[in-house]
Amino acid sequence: MSTDSQPISASSPAFEFKSGVITIPVLNLFSTDINVITHQLREKIKQAPEFFTNSSLLLDLSATQDQELNLALLVDAIRNSGMRPIGVRGGTADQHQDAKDLMLPVMAAQNSTSSAKQEAPVKLEAEVSKQESPDPVASTTTVSTIINQPIRSGQRIYAKGDLIVIAQVSAGAEVIAEGNIHIYGTLRGRALAGVQGDESAQIFCSDLQAELVSVAGTYRISEDLDESNRNKPVQIYLNNQALIIKNI
Repeated sequence: MSTDSQPISASSPAFEFKSGVITIPVLNLFSTDINVITHQLREKIKQAPEFFTNSSLLLDLSATQDQELNLALLVDAIRNSGMRPIGVRGGTADQHQDAKDLMLPVMAAQNSTSSAKQEAPVKLEAEVSKQESPDPVASTTTVSTIINQPIRSGQRIYAKGDLIVIAQVSAGAEVIAEGNIHIYGTLRGRALAGVQGDESAQIFCSDLQAELVSVAGTYRISEDLDESNRNKPVQIYLNNQALIIKNI
C-alpha cells in the first residue's frame, strides 16, 4: 500500500500569520557585571522556577548606555540560567550591532524603561508581546471578559480590559489582564494584572493560594505571601511601587 501523502495544491495555503499575545519577562539591566547578574538571576529563577525556566526573555539595555557591556557573555549567562533571550531594546548603536551579530532582533525602546529605579541591579517585569499564543484559550478584544468555568492547569487567559473569573484558577494556570482581575473562587495559579504597565490595576480574589501575583510587573510569589493573607479574600494593588495585599 502506498504511503505517499496527498499533494497540496499550490493555491491552497500552507500556513497563515495570526496575531496573538503571550507574556514575556523583561530583564531591565542596571549593571553590566556578568557575575552579579548571573548570581541574582539564578536566585530570582529559584523563587519561581515554573514562571521563568525556559521562558523567553527580552533584554532592556536602556540603563546601560554609559557602561561597557559584553552582550555575548550576558546572553550565554542567561541561557545557562535556563532562560531564552529573544531580543533587545534600548541601548547604544554598538550594543544593537552586537545584538544583530548574535542574531537577536532590536525592538523599539519604551520611554518608561529609561526612568526605572536604580537601586535594584536586576528587575523582571511582565510585558505583552504580539505573538501567536499556542494556548487553546482564546484572547479577547472586549472591554471585560467573564469566564464561568474553572481555568485548568496549563491554560492561559488574556483579557484586553478587566478579567472576571467566576470559578477557580488551578495551579499551573495563568490569568492575565491589561486591567483588573476579579476571581470569585480559589486562585492557585498565577494572576498578572496591568500587564501593559497600568499601575492602577488591582487583583481581587476570594481565596488566595497563588503561585504568583503581579500588578504592572511588580510581583510576589507563593513563598513571599503573608500567612495572614492565605486562604482569605484579598485585594492586591500597588502603593508607591510596593505590592500591597490586604484582606477584605
